[in-house]
Amino acid sequence: MRHVAERERKLELVERALARLSPLESACTFCPRDCRVDRTKGADGVCRTGRLASVSHALLHFGEEPVISGKSGSGTIFFTGCNLKCLFCQNYQLSWLLEGEPVSDEELAALMLGLQAKGAHNINFVSPTHVVLPILRALRIALSEGLAIPLVWNSNGYDGLEVIRALEGIVDIYLPDLKYHSPAISKKYSAAGDYFARASEAVREMALQQPALDLGPGGTARKGLVIRHLILPGAVEDTLVILKWIRKNISPFIGLSLMSQYHPCFRAPDEIQRGVSKEEYRRAADKALELGFDRLFLQPEPFRPDEHLVPDFRKDKPFRWK
Repeated sequence: MRHVAERERKLELVERALARLSPLESACTFCPRDCRVDRTKGADGVCRTGRLASVSHALLHFGEEPVISGKSGSGTIFFTGCNLKCLFCQNYQLSWLLEGEPVSDEELAALMLGLQAKGAHNINFVSPTHVVLPILRALRIALSEGLAIPLVWNSNGYDGLEVIRALEGIVDIYLPDLKYHSPAISKKYSAAGDYFARASEAVREMALQQPALDLGPGGTARKGLVIRHLILPGAVEDTLVILKWIRKNISPFIGLSLMSQYHPCFRAPDEIQRGVSKEEYRRAADKALELGFDRLFLQPEPFRPDEHLVPDFRKDKPFRWK
């Protein structure tokens, strides 16, 4: 009965979110780009997305943080298009090249229910900001048909505050990036000089909604916030500022994922045509440990590009699980 009541509550919140956000679709302001394009008339704006979502893969993902992937995998849906489009994006086949297929709201709901049937611990929406309305419309269907596992909002952090506020009570686990502090760096690599100002605003709201990481009996997350930060070559000082900001302004009881997996992809400029060194990662990891984060997730140092975390979405199985 508890699961039924929870689904009914979420259904009500989904309807409210749709009523709140649907008017924005004809002059889109879902993210800080504020393109104000009419998404109902075609694929336009920075994300080059229309009314429907486009999906590359929907699969059980075993390469997320342990509290997300667990033993059975995270039910991950990779959307195409992106509102940020970092020059070095390892998912550039999706974010820049839009390699995927449009799906109806009913098809998207079926993907969610199918992943739940396969034993997924959660439904993990990757790059969801620009497709928030298709997600909500599909959730209306999926929840009515028995979707009952936690929902993960896996974003680049460049989310519209209005969107995040509308998702309160719907999203169980927020999994945002906090990529940059320096406006100069974010402008150079993502054409978003206001990245930190806007992403930090969104992350604060996520923390208000989900202030602590709540784990179930098997160690997988039921609710909470996990902030990811990808260390960039030559930018450790920016990383240290971000870590101190998170500790001061958010909470030590969230999850913090400190990632070494940077690998030069797509249009990465010359100065970041290398991986992160062991020394760079160790400086960042030592600072995170010193700051006393309650749940800290670390990666190998240095990261090897042959690891399974660098995907090829042109394959049926884009990740090389070990």
